[in-house]
Amino acid sequence: MKRIVLLLAALLLCVAADRPAYDRYIATYSSLAVSEMHRSGVPASITLAQGILESNAGQSTLAVQARNHFGIKCHNDWRGGKFYQDDDAKNECFRVYRQVDESFRDHSDFLRFQNRYKSLFDLDPTDYKGWARGLRKAGYATDPQYADKLIRIIEEYELFRFDTDQQIPVSPAAIEEARVLKVQYKEEYRFALTRSIYEHNGVPFVYAIEGETFESIARDNHLFLREILAYNELSAVRPLVKGEVVYLHAKKNKAAPGIDKYVFSEDGESLRDVCQRYAVKLSAVRRMNKLPKNYVPAEGDTIRLR
Repeated sequence: MKRIVLLLAALLLCVAADRPAYDRYIATYSSLAVSEMHRSGVPASITLAQGILESNAGQSTLAVQARNHFGIKCHNDWRGGKFYQDDDAKNECFRVYRQVDESFRDHSDFLRFQNRYKSLFDLDPTDYKGWARGLRKAGYATDPQYADKLIRIIEEYELFRFDTDQQIPVSPAAIEEARVLKVQYKEEYRFALTRSIYEHNGVPFVYAIEGETFESIARDNHLFLREILAYNELSAVRPLVKGEVVYLHAKKNKAAPGIDKYVFSEDGESLRDVCQRYAVKLSAVRRMNKLPKNYVPAEGDTIRLR
C-alpha cells in the first residue's frame, strides 16, 4: 500500500512539474493550431496534444534542434534537412524544418493526405476522443496507450476549447485557404426522377446500386456505353460493385483546390483508384508526375494531383 501511495505521489509531482511547460506550449502555439484547424480540418486540440506529447512540450532534442514537434520521419518523398536519432530502430531519419510553423503545417498535411487517416475527417470536428483513438488505430504511434495519453492531456488542459473558440485570431489568408480546402467534394449536384446525382471536383457521378451495370447507367443517363467507360477510364465492361462511383462526364485534368497531393499507404490502392476518388484524369496525373504506364504505387509514394 505504501508503495502505491509513493508511486501516485511521484506521478502527481511529475504532472505538476510538467504544467508550466505545458502551459507555455499552449500559450505559444494555440493560435497556430487553430489556424491549422481552419486550413486543414485537424482539430486544434489534437494538434496541441500531439505536439505536447511528441515534443515534450517543445523541449525534446528533435523539437529544439530540428523544430520537428510531431516526430515526422523523412520517408522517401522528403527533400529537406534531415536529423538522425534512435527511435523504433537505430539512427532513424527525421525531418528538419526551418521554422516551427512548417512542422505544424506538415503535420496537418501528413494526416490529411495519408490514405490511412482519411476516415478521421468524417468525424465531428469536436470529437477529440474519436480522433485520438482513430490515430492510434491507424498506426500513428506504436504506444498502446497513445490515445489515452492524448485524451488525458486534452481534458487536463481543456484543449477542447480551441476546437470551437472563435476569439483566437486567424489570418485572412488562412481563412480563405480553409474555405477552399473544405469544399464539399460530394455535394449533391441535382435530383433526377429516379436518383440523386452528385459531383466530385465539379464532375457529376452516381453511386452504383445493387444489380446495376455500366450499360444500364449509360442508358438511364442518355449516354453511350463507350462514353461511360471512357469517363471512368475503363477499357472493357466489368461487374459493378454496390456503392462504386461512376462518372457521367469526363474527369478534370487536376484535382480541386486544396487537394495538392496524395500519399499512398500499404493498402494496395492503384493510381486509378486515387484518380477516381478525386475526379482527375489518370493520363493527366501520369503526365504531371512523369509516371510510366506500368507504374505500381509503393507505400510512402507521393504524387501531385494539381
